[in-house]
Amino acid sequence: MKFVSYEYNHGPSFGAVIDKDIVDLSDAGPSLRAVLASGPLSNLRAVVASRKPSVALDHVVLHQVVPDAARIICVGRNYADHAAEFGGVPPTDPNLFIRTTKSLVGHEQSVVCPRASVQYDFEGELAVVIGRGGRHIPADRALSHVAGYTCFLDGSVRDYQKHSFTAGKNFDSSGACGPWLVPGSEIPDPQDLTLTTRLNGEVVQHASTSQMVFSVAQIIAYISIFTHLEPGDVIATGTPAGVGGGRKPPLWMKPGDRIEVEISKVGILANTVIPERMG
Repeated sequence: MKFVSYEYNHGPSFGAVIDKDIVDLSDAGPSLRAVLASGPLSNLRAVVASRKPSVALDHVVLHQVVPDAARIICVGRNYADHAAEFGGVPPTDPNLFIRTTKSLVGHEQSVVCPRASVQYDFEGELAVVIGRGGRHIPADRALSHVAGYTCFLDGSVRDYQKHSFTAGKNFDSSGACGPWLVPGSEIPDPQDLTLTTRLNGEVVQHASTSQMVFSVAQIIAYISIFTHLEPGDVIATGTPAGVGGGRKPPLWMKPGDRIEVEISKVGILANTVIPERMG
């Protein structure tokens, strides 16, 4: 079972994906985030099994998995080969930054190449959605706090990132998250997944999540040292080598490009690049 946040003719909603259809669950709560706060996703299995699909998956607009996430916490340089391609070394502790919901779109929505720069780069990542909140979470219990996993495009504007990291990571609609949330119960080991990023059909990143410097469990434990994690929080776990800015010559995304982030057992997040509109 997979869960999506989507838009249909009656407005925003969320539901469960069964084959190529959606079972609407909007009566279970106002949003996926709200439902996560009320209990584990397994509570919805009986509800989903008792209902017929209400709409075809290809008839809706998919939003980012948690459109109203309170926090989107990202991990930088969490693959040694990615740190090396920029002349750096892996950090001794997780290197964190924040993205806003405004900077992200959903599956098959357009990502925007900004007018202010041509250095628009791709970073494919595994993202974690928190299901059970907590503070000072031990690493050996951290995965029990995970609701599920999704794909993440950490679109980055490299020249802005150099003088203002926050700006370079938060241009409107520069990244994406989706297509859906796969429950953690279906992915018992998040360090045993294959991540592949394709630009216009060509593989540009290919790695195993086993290559992370800090595991998903270690990241959750670290973040919970300084803040109380809440249901619906999104954690993007970092990107492997192969990004455009680490190549010679650089390979930047441009309008008309097609970018895909695929993670085994999770799915494919696909977006088309468009130019920023005037005004």
